[in-house]
Amino acid sequence: MILLDILHELNEADTSVFFSINRLHSLFFDYFMSAYSGKLVWIPLYAAICYVMLRNFHWKTTLLCMLAVALTITIADQVCSAWIRPYVERLRPSNLANPISELVHIVNGKRGGRYGFPSCHAANTFGLAFFIWFLFRKRWLTVFFMAWALLTCYSRVYLGVHYPGDIVAGTLVGFISAYLVYRLFLKISKYKTMDKVMHVNAPVLVGGVTIVGILIYSTVMIV
Repeated sequence: MILLDILHELNEADTSVFFSINRLHSLFFDYFMSAYSGKLVWIPLYAAICYVMLRNFHWKTTLLCMLAVALTITIADQVCSAWIRPYVERLRPSNLANPISELVHIVNGKRGGRYGFPSCHAANTFGLAFFIWFLFRKRWLTVFFMAWALLTCYSRVYLGVHYPGDIVAGTLVGFISAYLVYRLFLKISKYKTMDKVMHVNAPVLVGGVTIVGILIYSTVMIV
């Protein structure tokens, strides 16, 4: 009984925080968050990560890195979508079967799938961010990727498709996935963290330019 009361209070708090974010909307941020939350727009960023790997590692190590990143994201995504969601069955706030759905601000009519706990976007982006942190151990690169992942998560709440609790759980899944895969990567590749990494700022530059592009796009769309 006490556990149920605690879960109820957590759900109420989660819903309250969700609405405090979702209700702070404008036409500009509708465009910005929708574009930022997309997948294809970040292909240049992923290419920049591959570029840094190619410039610093032997091609075999680079290949293992790419496979490790792909494995991290795959594990994080599948744990969320195939294992946890069907068991927990927590409706997205935007889902029409959810009693609060009529109060949720939806952008472009996109409501996502039926269940949203944990967030796959949070698991995937933070999985990548944590792996990059473990791999390079460079302050500004880590700060950028953590901020990038955090804003991605914020966009999912803003767009009405996830509760903050979905984000927290997804982030935890992403961290665990990245840590386990990184440990496996170390065991197979015998990789040791490099003191000096060439072109380490390339992803930050490419990611920054992408964000500026999204800002310009959002501004043009509301003019």
